[in-house]
Amino acid sequence: MSNRHRALAVLVAAIWGVNFVVIDLGLREVPPLLLTALRFLAGAIPLVFLVPRPTSAARYVIAYGVVLGVAKFGLLFTAMAHGMPAGLASLVLQAQALFSVLLAATVLGERVRPGQAAGVALASTGILLLAVHRGEHAAPAVLLLTLGAALSWACANIIVRRSGERRPLSLLAYSSLVPPLPLLGLSAAIEGTDATVRALTHLSLASLLAVAFIAYASTILGFGLWNRLLADHGVARVAPYSLLVPIFGIAAAAVVLGESITPTVVAASAVVLLGLFLVGRTPRPAGGDGAAEVSPRIPDASRASGT
Repeated sequence: MSNRHRALAVLVAAIWGVNFVVIDLGLREVPPLLLTALRFLAGAIPLVFLVPRPTSAARYVIAYGVVLGVAKFGLLFTAMAHGMPAGLASLVLQAQALFSVLLAATVLGERVRPGQAAGVALASTGILLLAVHRGEHAAPAVLLLTLGAALSWACANIIVRRSGERRPLSLLAYSSLVPPLPLLGLSAAIEGTDATVRALTHLSLASLLAVAFIAYASTILGFGLWNRLLADHGVARVAPYSLLVPIFGIAAAAVVLGESITPTVVAASAVVLLGLFLVGRTPRPAGGDGAAEVSPRIPDASRASGT
């Protein structure tokens, strides 16, 4: 992975870290499933009129919309609305990196280098230290919802890689058309029709700004870049960069929500960064001419699936 692509991965992590604070603010006025629906509706329109159709089969576009939009973000927003603190959510959600690497190895056949495995383990240890030190507690149900969101995100990563999509922004735009209707139906059924209608008809400027950031910065820019990196470098190489998200999330929470940053938090964050260094490091072949090792690539998904 080039330094430019590493920088893009870090940028995405920063956007997603700040996004947890924005979600927390948005959920103060809008029910979680409705906020999720508005996120994807705003992200899809007008983008679908500006980009070409995805190159992948329709089943991948629909599956990505369901898994990422309805499952991942529906579960995450619901968990945060019912007591999962923003900082702790940003930590627990990063279990997706472990799920992603495991699924990439078992489903896609991607090889994981020993150094990558050690880096993931080290970075995950840093996240565990952060979670334990912060002493934040959440009900088991919301923890399970957040873990379900992490698993859904990992499955979405696999769908992107398996699809062989060559237009990641198009995949994101067209798949964003899938979640709004199911989420609106779930919102009316679970959160109540009256609450849904009342929230829609009384959206404040703060709510609209939250939806705009979540839709355009986090979804379109963040996932557009993320999907491109997945397509170019594979799940095992890219997914662990999401381990930076809680570091940015904790910093944003400290600035906006007044959460403290202790020396232990700084030390644990350094462990995460060291783990990411190991994950992204490309070893030189022994006795070679110094050329960078090329990560093994799986066959084009369209050929593998016969489409």
